[in-house]
Amino acid sequence: MALQKTCLVTGCSAGGVGAAFVEAFKNKGYHVFATARSPSKIPQPLHDAPNVTILALDVTSAESIAAALVEVQKKTSKLDVLINNAGLGLNMPGLDTSLEEAKGLFNLNFFGALAMMQAFGPLLVAAKGCVVNNSSVGGVFNFPFSSIYNASKAALIQGGETWRLEMAPLGVRVMTLVTGGIATNFFVNIQTLIFPENSYYKPIKDIIEENPEENPYGQKPDAFAQDVLQRVERGATGKQWVGGGAGVARFGLWLMPQGAIVSLSLNHGQLAFELWLIVSEITG
Repeated sequence: MALQKTCLVTGCSAGGVGAAFVEAFKNKGYHVFATARSPSKIPQPLHDAPNVTILALDVTSAESIAAALVEVQKKTSKLDVLINNAGLGLNMPGLDTSLEEAKGLFNLNFFGALAMMQAFGPLLVAAKGCVVNNSSVGGVFNFPFSSIYNASKAALIQGGETWRLEMAPLGVRVMTLVTGGIATNFFVNIQTLIFPENSYYKPIKDIIEENPEENPYGQKPDAFAQDVLQRVERGATGKQWVGGGAGVARFGLWLMPQGAIVSLSLNHGQLAFELWLIVSEITG
């Protein structure tokens, strides 16, 4: 009899895609380790599910990762799927973002995934398993005022594609999700820093801070998670364009010249006009 497959998902708070990943994989028969910095934020039905183990896990803490590894090893000697989903957004001009906040975001969005892969590497190799890194179309498109977030996701894409080559000889697949719109609380939870008094961007502070209550291009989390599950099950590897609008974004990136892509990014949130006004005021 085949042993039950196992999966670990980071960032499983209610309202996010992590919880949807747990639902999809548990329904497929996996034993799922659902993790979050605050386990109480994980939906209660997952606490009650017989094939789900709830664990506290902060991917920016080496001690927390080590403790989670010990708990996982009590139940299994292998890990079939590691989903690095924990992450956070940030809206702030690069000139106004503190280095402390920028490094903190990289620690979560990029180094957290690397730390998890290193810690659980032996279990993944034992299972000939799969790493799934949840990146973003923001790692490909230059959306203004999201430079640190975009850069952290671009690093995850580049890192993931390189890790894919490095881990293939060990029998481990690495998938990098270039994720489009998902109907979650992402925009509600996105953090915006306090503007310095001398910021050039104070005239459009309200626009930068404004986030839609829901993503107009958002795919439902359960449909998104099911799509990813199917890709894992059929042995996919490398970059996977998933989520609302991702396919169109991929086609546009291939089809459009760079100037058109920049124009499209600037028009996001009427920023082209507003930025033009700022530049005019600053330069006279």
